[in-house]
Amino acid sequence: MNRYPLWKYAILVIAMLIGFIYTLPNFFGEVPAVQVSSAKVTVKLDASMESRVEQALSAAGIKADFVEFEGNSVKARFDSTDTQLKAKDAISKALNPDANDPSYIVALNLLSRSPRWLSNLHAFPMYLGLDLRGGVHFLMQVDMKAALTKKAESLTGDVRTLLRDKNIRHAGISRDGNTVVLAFRDAAAMTAARTLLSDQITDVQWTPGQNGDQPTLTGALKPQALVQVQETALKQNITTLHNRVNELGTSEPVIQQQGLDRIVVQLPGVQDTARAKDIIGRTATLELRMVDDSAEAQAAVAGSGPVPFGTERYIDRGFGPIIVKRQVVITGDNLVDAQAGFDENQQPAVHLNLDAKGARVMKDVTRENIGKRMAILLFEKGKGEVVTAPVIRGELGSRMQISGAMTTTEASDTALLLRAGSLAAPMEIIEEKTIGPTLGAENIAKGLASVLWGFVAVAVFMCIYYALFGVFSSLALAFNLLLLIAVLSMLQATLSLPGMAAIALVLGMAIDSNVLINERVREELRAGAAPQAAIHAGYERAWATIFDSNVTTLIAGIALLAFGSGPVKGFAVVHCLGILTSMFSSVVFSRGLVNLWYGRQKKLKSVSIGQIWKPEADAPKA
Repeated sequence: MNRYPLWKYAILVIAMLIGFIYTLPNFFGEVPAVQVSSAKVTVKLDASMESRVEQALSAAGIKADFVEFEGNSVKARFDSTDTQLKAKDAISKALNPDANDPSYIVALNLLSRSPRWLSNLHAFPMYLGLDLRGGVHFLMQVDMKAALTKKAESLTGDVRTLLRDKNIRHAGISRDGNTVVLAFRDAAAMTAARTLLSDQITDVQWTPGQNGDQPTLTGALKPQALVQVQETALKQNITTLHNRVNELGTSEPVIQQQGLDRIVVQLPGVQDTARAKDIIGRTATLELRMVDDSAEAQAAVAGSGPVPFGTERYIDRGFGPIIVKRQVVITGDNLVDAQAGFDENQQPAVHLNLDAKGARVMKDVTRENIGKRMAILLFEKGKGEVVTAPVIRGELGSRMQISGAMTTTEASDTALLLRAGSLAAPMEIIEEKTIGPTLGAENIAKGLASVLWGFVAVAVFMCIYYALFGVFSSLALAFNLLLLIAVLSMLQATLSLPGMAAIALVLGMAIDSNVLINERVREELRAGAAPQAAIHAGYERAWATIFDSNVTTLIAGIALLAFGSGPVKGFAVVHCLGILTSMFSSVVFSRGLVNLWYGRQKKLKSVSIGQIWKPEADAPKA
């Protein structure tokens, strides 16, 4: 009746072992480290950077605990802060010969002290949020009016090009706010223009009107198109911010939307606010220029001659120097979209979409320069670098593609660079605050104390009130805490103060299930049931109540997770996971302990579950 099969105990042992392994990294703390990341969006790190860092450390006589390439950066861990500072200087000198134009950011960081065998098992500690580790917080307002104005300006150019191509005469095109107004000399031209524009530009509502004797046509973005423009601007700004923040070497930065036009940027571990603002507020511009392949240009590339008049010397990523003409063909303002894909030969390529103005210029230039190369340059802080320089194979229009010797990853990276080279709309920092690491350490200490003393208080009460069953309940509560921390670590969640509050709350809620079970067992014993039967009935009959109460609480947690943001969402994640782990630990694990202790006893006379108050016998009648 009260015996678990062997496979159930095996599942519990495996769950406990996994929980212990993935919880363990959180107790080792952090050690000093140096992180190397790209200082330019055109500079990509790969596994070869790991050996370069090791060589720089070896030349300086510095020994690192380990050096590894992870994600988009290389991290080297050291045993002391003195070694960390020396390593930073040695790596900076080796990777950035020109300190005024660094290609890599060498930043001080902290890494987990956990041993490598845990890392090999992908057992990593939870990330600490801004309030626990310290750092900077920015709340940024996106100028949506500027995004809509930019869209209206692009729309004006598209309309002018379409009417000229179809030879439809107009009396003038002007922009009134976010609307485009076209004037015509006669109604027939206005009708023809309306038919054409309604077919070609479907996201604009065209309304006929009259301005004195002249028929007019007013175009305004449809409501869904307005929303799409704003959402696109917000997403592109978030993508661009991610690219820039990665250069700070920050682990787990928080960059997320808040409301319809605001972005929250949280950088844990960053104390240099000026440096963070410099990178976040940086601008990047895109230009397309023709490559000079003349004999004089080839001599300049080889270093045996001067750069020809009207040209400039740049570095082509992966290929070395290249000579590019000064005249700009089109800029990033004419780029509508860039997506990675494949060409007609199923080779990786980047597909570009240009606006009407850019398409017209591109068509004229490429028609006259078939067989020549065109360079795509990205400028940051006034310094440019060639992303790629493909050969023009034919006349291009609003759609073009970049293909050549590139992998699928390189095509995706190039598309991202072209698409997110600059902000889609201006942003302004409207809130800024800094949290020091000392305050973060204090918050950690207080949070851990609240969880620890909350657990101790609950365990003491349960042991006193329910005796041995209280001990089983306390062990189940510890198992629940172990599982919760392990799951959060496996998900690489970011722990913040609201998350620690949720852990403390989960401890109080998780013990409710055991209280229900223990009281049901007491009721069965009061009713005269045998101890083994009382244990079985107590667990079986309490399960429905436990399930109902946890499901209703889980619904509230899911609502917080779906509609909350920031700290509320962090609380909700821990809250929902805690409910799931508590249902498993309080029912399955605690019953496993009870079955292990009492299930072997065939003639069980009593159980240790505290004082059982039996109803008094009926009093004799007077």
